[in-house]
Amino acid sequence: MRILVAMSGGVDSSVVAALMKEAGHEVIGATLQLYDHGAAVQKKGACCAGQDIHDARRVADALDIPHYVLDREARFRAAVIADFAATYARGETPIPCVRCNQTVKFQDLVEMARDLGCEAMATGHYARRVEGPDGAELHRAVDPARDQSYFLFATTRDQLDFARFPLGDMPDKAAVRAVAERLGLAVAQKPDSQDICFVPEGRYDRLVAKLRPETAEAGEIVDLSGRVLGRHDGIGRFTVGQGRGIGVGGTAERLYVAAIDAPRRRVVVGPRAALPQAEVVAGEVNWLSTPPEGPVAVQVKLRGREAPRPGVMRWNAAEGLLRVTLEEPNIAAPGQACVVYDGDRVLGGGFLRATATTTGAIDSEGAAA
Repeated sequence: MRILVAMSGGVDSSVVAALMKEAGHEVIGATLQLYDHGAAVQKKGACCAGQDIHDARRVADALDIPHYVLDREARFRAAVIADFAATYARGETPIPCVRCNQTVKFQDLVEMARDLGCEAMATGHYARRVEGPDGAELHRAVDPARDQSYFLFATTRDQLDFARFPLGDMPDKAAVRAVAERLGLAVAQKPDSQDICFVPEGRYDRLVAKLRPETAEAGEIVDLSGRVLGRHDGIGRFTVGQGRGIGVGGTAERLYVAAIDAPRRRVVVGPRAALPQAEVVAGEVNWLSTPPEGPVAVQVKLRGREAPRPGVMRWNAAEGLLRVTLEEPNIAAPGQACVVYDGDRVLGGGFLRATATTTGAIDSEGAAA
């Protein structure tokens, strides 16, 4: 078939392009230029900037396949970077990889692929697409350490039907690099992307403060009772669950961020034991299966790098909210994703909302509400 391969310039997507070519498909490579600013252009471990575009083109030339570069800087700024800053301004923790997959990658690239007459689009994500009785299903990768299905929960059914994930069955990253070596790809030993791709110096709070100055305004650090413990230099430096760099010392036990009260610029802290929740709520829900009726036993991921944990989900279609009762309480950061699984299959997911446990709202008297 004619297939578009999303090429970031890294070893994963390069191996995908090579495998598709080796399998006899007509391959077209496409790379998104998402940003090109200052140090990011030459920064190792980034993606979708100058050096990586060059590497993608080198691989395409070596494979003798056509290669396109799509300038999506403006779109990326609006859909991902601006959302990233706005999420911190709400006192939440963004998850930019999901937003990027949800918008630029699986909207723009799929549209381009179809315009070019392609029958599918392949990416270097570690996930599996399985043909089920009701169509394509999204499953976890064979290698749990590399699995990226959590970051793909917002993919639509139509996009999933069009997508291919050739690396999902790979046993580990070493096997992928071995394929790259066998095929003579110049990027075989290129390091993996690290951190947030559009933050070249690792100081995301500076970018957030530039876009949303209110996130750098000073405020109070309070305990769960509302007692003031200290001051901070901006809520953009904090996320629920954080235990380092809080700026409060001299307490009997280590403190963690329990909630962020954005309107009052307050950071609420408490002992780690006070943070886990027995129930979480998610909005902006996307279903890759038929939405369930009544309570359903599932496995749940609240962070990308953790193993799924057992729980029971309840879907309220009228409210558009997914409620999950966890068998074992867990820390849930508003803004992150709640993804529900049936075994290895992704059923759906949404973005975590603040609940009565996590709002950390402080009443007018200064006591915890």
